[in-house]
Amino acid sequence: MAGRLEGKVVIITGAARGQGLAEVQRFRAEGAHVVAGDVLDHDGMYLDVTSEESWAAIVSAAVDAHGRIDVLVNNAGVRALAPVQDMPRAEFQRVLDINLIGPLLGIQAVVPHMPRGSSIVNVSSLNGLASTANSAAYSTSKFGLRGLTKSAALDLGPLGIRVNAILPGVIRTPMIENVLEGREEQLASGLPLGRIGEPADIASAALFLASDDSVWVSGQDFVIDGGQTASTPRL
Repeated sequence: MAGRLEGKVVIITGAARGQGLAEVQRFRAEGAHVVAGDVLDHDGMYLDVTSEESWAAIVSAAVDAHGRIDVLVNNAGVRALAPVQDMPRAEFQRVLDINLIGPLLGIQAVVPHMPRGSSIVNVSSLNGLASTANSAAYSTSKFGLRGLTKSAALDLGPLGIRVNAILPGVIRTPMIENVLEGREEQLASGLPLGRIGEPADIASAALFLASDDSVWVSGQDFVIDGGQTASTPRL
């Protein structure tokens, strides 16, 4: 039985660990030709998402090997924690460059090589719906990525390219290891589904958006949060 991405050519960023690694593994299991990119050591290509030259190299490698690109998953991201009044400009800019400018550069690099029916998946965050304290840079980038997703869906729709965003909730990744330490049971108890999310949960959502199962879905936010945003605080 063929996989849901059989023969599709996919670029995944931030692919060395966490959600990105889970996506690489799931997509390959579904028959995709995955070109994995990250600045960290891994079994794929080096990719600095803030560099147009780095994007050109990974896109060239994918096209040389397979002739086209069917899917881009913009997963790479970083956080920087500080009160807004103390956030250094350089650190704020670094987060925007990786989390927001990086996906823009990726979209611009892959679109000339995408046939009709292709898909772009941007990984935003619940911090793109509502912020938390000390998260000005991260939230700004993730709100912006939702806006980029919707604008790109409008611009690329006539080319037959779909663009959607995933908004993960609390997911067990290296980015939030320090947040989970000693608090996992407390955090899980506050979620309707009663557990912390796993990278595989996000990979499943990305698979749906990358596959032809979502052929008429574009410009949407997919909140994957175990039900966290289903309620308001008790008064």
